[in-house]
Amino acid sequence: MTAAHLPTTRRGLIGGFAGLAATSGAASAQSVPPPRRGGTMTIMFPSEPPVLVSLVSSNSLTVSAKVTEGLLWYDNDMVAHPQLAREWEVSPDGLTYVFKLREGVKWHDGRDFTSEDVAASLAILKQSHPRGRSTFAHLTRVETPDPHTVILKLGTPVPYLIRAFAAAETPIVPKHIYDGTDPFTNRNGYAPVGTGPFRFKEWVRGSHIIYERNPEYWDQPRPYLDQLVVKFIPDAAARSAALESGEVDLGYRTPVALNDVERLRTAGNLVFETKGYEYSNNVVSVNFNLDNPHFAKLPVRQAIAHALNMPVICRTIYYNTYTPCASPIAPFLTEYHDLSPSPYAFDIARAERLLDEAGYPRGANRIRLRTMMEANPTVDEIRRLCDFTRAALSRIGIAVEVRTADFGSYAKRVYTDRDFDLTASTMSNLFDPTVGVQRLYWSKNYIPGVPFSNATHYSNPRVDALLEGTAVEVDPVKRKAMFKEFQEIVMREIPDVNIGVPRWYTIHNRRALGHSVTADGIEGSFSHAYIAG
Repeated sequence: MTAAHLPTTRRGLIGGFAGLAATSGAASAQSVPPPRRGGTMTIMFPSEPPVLVSLVSSNSLTVSAKVTEGLLWYDNDMVAHPQLAREWEVSPDGLTYVFKLREGVKWHDGRDFTSEDVAASLAILKQSHPRGRSTFAHLTRVETPDPHTVILKLGTPVPYLIRAFAAAETPIVPKHIYDGTDPFTNRNGYAPVGTGPFRFKEWVRGSHIIYERNPEYWDQPRPYLDQLVVKFIPDAAARSAALESGEVDLGYRTPVALNDVERLRTAGNLVFETKGYEYSNNVVSVNFNLDNPHFAKLPVRQAIAHALNMPVICRTIYYNTYTPCASPIAPFLTEYHDLSPSPYAFDIARAERLLDEAGYPRGANRIRLRTMMEANPTVDEIRRLCDFTRAALSRIGIAVEVRTADFGSYAKRVYTDRDFDLTASTMSNLFDPTVGVQRLYWSKNYIPGVPFSNATHYSNPRVDALLEGTAVEVDPVKRKAMFKEFQEIVMREIPDVNIGVPRWYTIHNRRALGHSVTADGIEGSFSHAYIAG
């Protein structure tokens, strides 16, 4: 795609979600009752976010958009629609984006929403968000010629940018609250003020969040719900029970123990929805701290890769709800995913030889080296993956101790203190590899203190050049070739061992509707969600 083929004009209906079918699950629009006002919908999540706005934390995606909106929203086909921007235009050369903003929109504290809020938000995102550094790397300036016009000036065309403006990914926050403050500690992260369909009411740590209907929301008659409750239920069995009893209405990303999925599916009183994940595609992996002298050695990493049987992990740990994937780019991004298998097939004998050759003979106790593995606590199966890794590496003489902690302690240990050897995590590719993948392998995104950045401290000049090139290459053939070379290098050098990709379900009771009609699904605003009568 040349610059001339970039979209020049995309104008949306001022009505926002007008015309959006209120469908969910496999039912047709004809069989679904129309939206009705009133009621409370209760969502559950296994872990609690550190803050309630995803401005500087991608671990807050689940709750941010209920209060804090974006410029655009995207349907299940990834087509953009107006949210805070009522219309937009991209210049033929791809270097200028003009957004016309909605007039009359108010922040929840009564102040007017203006273009200055957009400019301030983009500046913070570019500087402080773990993905914003790459997403907006080529944004050179933001102009605000009037209160309802925002002009983005780019140094070079960016092929993915028009898909980056969803509420949770690029939240627009109030400038008057963030001016002169540290965005990482700003009070708005804990009691957010937004323009969205729901107003923040309370956050009881370790228990729940309550949001109430914004009666002055710009997209009337939405939202339909009077109240939205978010509950944190860390125990998988308790989450299953909450769904079965109707204590909660829904949970996303297959919120129950994977060995409980078939039982709940055959029970017949719950709906399993696969829509609403088009904006986010994840890869689970085992990551090395390359500053560790053991894992700085490629043969040691190769040995560990040979010792991890990806198909067995996907079959046993993930109950066949994951598909093996050695590439850092998920197969959902079909245009760029490399289908090549891992160069390090499961081979215990080869792993043993590599460790011998690298100078790690078995000692008297049969142990070659000892190491510590951190388990990301936000995903249940990560602990099981860590335990599987411990057992697998014991076969080749590597003794692994698995350490668990709350998310704050985990993030500090891995991303700030760098006090880890191995970790396991699941990372989102999002809608384009430049946004979701580059942050993990780009040496310039090694930012101590910022979660979900380049945790391994991987640095390869050729990889940097490829990632920076794909970020601005508008020719699809050239861009695909560059991503292929990037994958070949990373799969060979293995700063992490990619294991597999999920097939997620949103599980909900039949009365909870309108929650998965956008590409970001449960991470969206819920302005269109309702309780059937």
